[in-house]
Amino acid sequence: MRHGRTWAALLVALTLATAMTAPVGIARAAAAQSTAKAKKQALHQFTGVVTALNETSITVEKSGKKPKTMVFTRHAEMNTQGGELERESKVTVYYRDEDGKPVARKVVVKEADGS
Repeated sequence: MRHGRTWAALLVALTLATAMTAPVGIARAAAAQSTAKAKKQALHQFTGVVTALNETSITVEKSGKKPKTMVFTRHAEMNTQGGELERESKVTVYYRDEDGKPVARKVVVKEADGS
């Protein structure tokens, strides 16, 4: 009988411990999910030179030690600041990842060097 009480007490303690840690695990999962969602919603930036341009997309190339080219889809409400957006312009594109694709929200055109 004595062992039966010990096992019962152990089972109750284990059940309570599990019940108390479950909400913490759920809260951590929710926090991780909201952090991932916040990262998706955050604006990223990419600076380089416009190599191609049309009504629906902008292609920007960055040179240097690690050259990279990105093609951005234009958002319907995208705005441009600092000057005329055209080929060979140096720009900073502020974008969001939407469905795995970069979508330009804002483009800042840099002034040309005075040469």
